[in-house]
Amino acid sequence: MKKCVLLTMDNLDEFDCYDSLLHKPLKELGWQAHDISWKDSVINWDEFDAVIIRSPWDYQEYCEEFLAVLDKIEKSSALLMNNIDLVRWNINKKYLAALQQKGITLVPTLWSNNLESNDLENAFVHFETTMLIVKPCISAGAYDTFKLNKEQAADQNSELMELFFNRDFMIQPFVENIVKEGEFSLFYFNHQFSHCIIKKPKKNDFRVQEEYGGQLTLVEPETKLLAAAEKVIDALPYPAMFARFDFVRIDDEFAIMEAELIEPSLYFNMDDQSAERFSKAFIKYYANA
Repeated sequence: MKKCVLLTMDNLDEFDCYDSLLHKPLKELGWQAHDISWKDSVINWDEFDAVIIRSPWDYQEYCEEFLAVLDKIEKSSALLMNNIDLVRWNINKKYLAALQQKGITLVPTLWSNNLESNDLENAFVHFETTMLIVKPCISAGAYDTFKLNKEQAADQNSELMELFFNRDFMIQPFVENIVKEGEFSLFYFNHQFSHCIIKKPKKNDFRVQEEYGGQLTLVEPETKLLAAAEKVIDALPYPAMFARFDFVRIDDEFAIMEAELIEPSLYFNMDDQSAERFSKAFIKYYANA
């Protein structure tokens, strides 16, 4: 029986993780899955046939160390999924600007690497909005993400200037439809559509993650949304064994918020066939690698 790693973190107690749902379908296909933290320094990666990045949700705090581990795996005999080139491309949210250059609709965004005293004030004017989102370009799970009105931005300006000093970050207008309709996530395994969910934040919040009380619903994506996701996957610079694309509706268009290619939750709990689809896609990807 072949062996694969579901790459995770030391402690998932504060997270909702569904990777355990992969063990049974993988075993039925001849693969033994092992949940191993990316911080485990004694692991010999050559002992495994494949390593699937799944839930190392603390990587943004140790970015260089995380990439060094992936580099070590990439150089081993194990097949890393997604591969290191795609991870490096995806780890900084500036990849969104690259997608925009390929014709992908993006939530309007300002990019910088150093927050100046009047940047937020100017951003309110630039976007003609009363609410901004500010977040680092290397981030996951709403880490260091702020939703700010003009008064909050003024009150927290010094704190934010310190937090985003010499650090890549992005500013966007808050899209009200995230609260009204929700954020759509579409899942692809080996470039084939699997399932779609809509995520809505709890009352008086903007974060859609389950850990913050977000509500999830399995839905059938409308044709226009599916077409937007297909356009993104066709624009990726390298093949992806798995991908999650997050969209929000703006007027009559779907704008991408994230192309999650490193460690997205794939919400196997929302579709009872999705873990099996993932496992079969993994086998096919491995066989053709």
